[in-house]
Amino acid sequence: TQSDMGKAKKTRKFAEVKRMMSLKDVKPPPMKKTKPEDEVRHIDKTPSALFFRYNTQLGPPYQVLIDTNFINFSIRNKIDLVKGMMDCLYAECTPCICDCVMAELEKLGQKYRVALKIAKIPGVPIMYIQSHRYSIERLPEATMGGAPRT
Repeated sequence: TQSDMGKAKKTRKFAEVKRMMSLKDVKPPPMKKTKPEDEVRHIDKTPSALFFRYNTQLGPPYQVLIDTNFINFSIRNKIDLVKGMMDCLYAECTPCICDCVMAELEKLGQKYRVALKIAKIPGVPIMYIQSHRYSIERLPEATMGGAPRT
């Protein structure tokens, strides 16, 4: 009887069977992965002529906000604050020292917080010390009459 013998397995003949393509059969070529270190980033520099787009009210007499590092480096380089600012800006200057800077001078903690916040604001020129004299960045040359810059 058939129940004693079991069911005969049917095997397909390999050559006679039509084969279907699967997604795994065709793979796209592997992409070359570039490391972020290898990529060259090009960041356009903002032209200084657009400075007054952000700050149209800039003009003499200048009010200069001073932080502790500026005071410390001025003392180290033996530069008079008011005289050095007037030599750099070619105009009358009023140095402004806020209460937080006075407290920071007392504590000398978190040295760069104020300077970093101010540096991020567009339209605020940053004055710094370069080769024992003051220099100002991000101002058009026509405004400053050729102030030294890097």
